[in-house]
Amino acid sequence: MSKLGRMAALVAGLAMAVPATAVDIRQFIQRDKFESIKLSPEGDYYAMTVPLENYTALVIVRRADSKLTGTFRLQKNSHVDDFWWVNPERVVLSIAEKLGSLDEPQPTGELYAINADGTKADILVGQRIYERSTGTHIQTKKAEQVAAFLVDDLPNDDGSVVISVMPFSTDPFTRAERLDVYSGRRTPLARAPVRNARFMTDNRGVVRFARGVGVDNVGKLYYRTGEGSEWQLLADEARDDGGQWPVGFSADDRTAYLQVERPEGPDAIVAFDVQTQTSKEIIRDEYADPDSIIYRNGTAIPVGAFLGSGRTRTVFFQPDAPEARLYRSLESAFPGHNIRVTSQSSDGRLALVGVWSDRSPGDFYLFDSESKKADYLLSRREAVDPEKMAEMRPIQIDARDGMKLHGYLTVPQASNGKNLPMVVLPHGGPFGIRDRWGFSIEPQMLAQAGYAVLQLNFRGSGGYGQRYMEAGARQWGGAMQDDLTDATRWAIAQGIADAGRICIYGASYGGYASLMGVAKEPSLYRCAVGYIGVYDLPLMQAEDTRASRRYANWSNEWVGTRDALAAVSPNRLADRIKVPVFLAAGGEDEVAPIKHTRLMEQALREAGVPVETLYFPTEGHGFYVEKNRIEYYTRLLAFLSRHLGGATASTGAAARDSTAAH
Repeated sequence: MSKLGRMAALVAGLAMAVPATAVDIRQFIQRDKFESIKLSPEGDYYAMTVPLENYTALVIVRRADSKLTGTFRLQKNSHVDDFWWVNPERVVLSIAEKLGSLDEPQPTGELYAINADGTKADILVGQRIYERSTGTHIQTKKAEQVAAFLVDDLPNDDGSVVISVMPFSTDPFTRAERLDVYSGRRTPLARAPVRNARFMTDNRGVVRFARGVGVDNVGKLYYRTGEGSEWQLLADEARDDGGQWPVGFSADDRTAYLQVERPEGPDAIVAFDVQTQTSKEIIRDEYADPDSIIYRNGTAIPVGAFLGSGRTRTVFFQPDAPEARLYRSLESAFPGHNIRVTSQSSDGRLALVGVWSDRSPGDFYLFDSESKKADYLLSRREAVDPEKMAEMRPIQIDARDGMKLHGYLTVPQASNGKNLPMVVLPHGGPFGIRDRWGFSIEPQMLAQAGYAVLQLNFRGSGGYGQRYMEAGARQWGGAMQDDLTDATRWAIAQGIADAGRICIYGASYGGYASLMGVAKEPSLYRCAVGYIGVYDLPLMQAEDTRASRRYANWSNEWVGTRDALAAVSPNRLADRIKVPVFLAAGGEDEVAPIKHTRLMEQALREAGVPVETLYFPTEGHGFYVEKNRIEYYTRLLAFLSRHLGGATASTGAAARDSTAAH
C-alpha cells in the first residue's frame, strides 16, 4: 500500500473509532425502573424494588390489572435490600443503608413485612422497633436491640420464618429463632457455638449448620444431627486450607451441599453425606467460583449452579430436575443472553424470567410452562437500544509472573477494533469484588464515545478462587497495580489500543489504582481520572480505626502496615505524575472521605500537574442526584475528549429540562 493509502486507511480507522456526534448520556444516567421482581406464590401479584434518588422502595402490583396495591419505603439512604413472599398475601423484606450510589449496601439487620394489598405494614425485628417508620402504628415487640437476617422462609408454614438474631451487646453468639410474620413474636430455636454465625436449616426447618468466626478470628463450620443435638466442628479454615459454606439439603435431608474453597483454583460444590460424613465433588469450573445456587421451586433443595467464567452459564448436578429442563428451554429461546428465573408460582406453571446480556440491561418475561409461551412484561431501561450497544468480550491474559488473569474488553460498535483510544477501568473494592459479563453503564457510555474499554479482574478480585483473591493481599500499588499495567500493555501489543491515547479511570479503589497507575507508569497513560477515591493509605488506615464505613476486609494482613503504605500513596507521589488529572468527590462520603481528594488535588497543584476537580458537598460515595450525574459525566467525557479525542456528551432536550427542574 502507498504512503497515501496507508494514511487514508488510518484516517478511516480513526473516523470509525471516534464518533463525530456527541453521546446522548440520558440513557446512561437514568436509573433502572426496578432492581428485583418476584411473583407471588399463587401468581396473583408482582413485588419489585424500585430505586429512587436516594432510597429504594418496595412496590406491589396486581397481575390481573397492573394496579398498584401496596408500597413500602423508609427515609433517605434506606433501601429495601431483599424481599420474600412468605405466603400468598405477605412479603417480608430486609433493609440496608447506602450512603451514595456506589457505596456497598450495609444491612441494618431490620426485617419488615407488608401485605399484598398494602395493609399491615410493620417492623418485625430490628433497631427501629419503637419508631413509627412505616406510617402505621407499630405494636411493641420484644424489648431488645438486635440485628436479624432471614434464614428460612419455611415454605410449609405461612405464618412463620426462621431468622438469625445477633444482639447489639457484648454477647457475640448468634441465636436462631422462629419469627411470626404478623405479630413479630419470636421463639428461640438454637444458639450458635461460634461468634457472629449464620445458620442453615434442613427441609423441615430444623437448624443444622452454623458458620461463624472463632476467638482465633478464623472461620468455622459446625453441624448437628437434629433439633436439640450437640454441635460438632465440621470444618476449620486454618485446618482445612479454606472455608466451607452450606448451601442446602437434598429432599430427604440425607445429603448436605457445601461450597468449599480449594487451596488451588476455584471453589467447588460438594455433596456431603451427613451419616458417613464423606463428601464428593459435584461441580467445579476450571476458572470461576459458583456465582449462586439454583434451587427446586419453592424449596431450598439445590439442583445446579450459575458459573461466572467469562459469560455466566448454568450447570446442573440433577439434570432431570424440572428447573434444568426449564433453563435449557429458555436458553434456547434467548440465545446469547443470561437467563435467571427469579420466582415461580407454587404449582410451577408460571415463571418470572429475567433476560439480559452485555448489550441489554434486562427484560422480564412471564413464562407459562403449559403453553410454552413467554410474554414480555417490562424492561429495566426502555431508553437503551441494545442494537446500538457494544459487545463485551471476555479476555484472559498472562501477568508478568505467569498468573492467569481474567477480564473484559468492550470496543465501539462501528470500529474495526484496532488502534483505538482506550480507557482502562479498574473496579472498586478491591478484595472479593469483580467485574462481570453483562450490561454496564460506564463501558457502554465510553464505547459510544469511541473508546475501547479494558476491565481487568486483577489479583485480589473475587469469583476466581481463594488463591486468586489472596494473591492480592498487601499488593496495593504492587502486584495488583502491575496486573493493570500488564493488561494495558497486552492491549497495545494486540493492536487494540493506540499506545499514545490511553487513560486510566476508576472509582473508589479504582480511583486509587488510576492515580497510582500514572504515578508508577508515568509514560503509559495520557491522563487519569479518580472518582470518589482514596489516595492516602496511612490516612485510610487511621480512618478505619475510627470505625468508618470501610469494607470489612481492610486489615494489616490484606492492605499492609502503616509504615509500608506511605510509599504506595498517590498523593505522596504527585511529583512522579506527568499527565492531566480529573478528580471528583462527594462531601458526605464516609467510605472515601472527600479529604482524600482534596489532599490529592493539593499535592498535584504543588507538583505543577494540571488538575480539574468536581465537588458536590451533599453527595456521598457515588453521586445520586440526576443533575449532578449529568454534570459529572459531561465533565468526564469532555476531559477524555481533550486528551484522547473521543466524543463529548449531549443530554438532549429531555435531560436539559430535567436539569432545569432541579
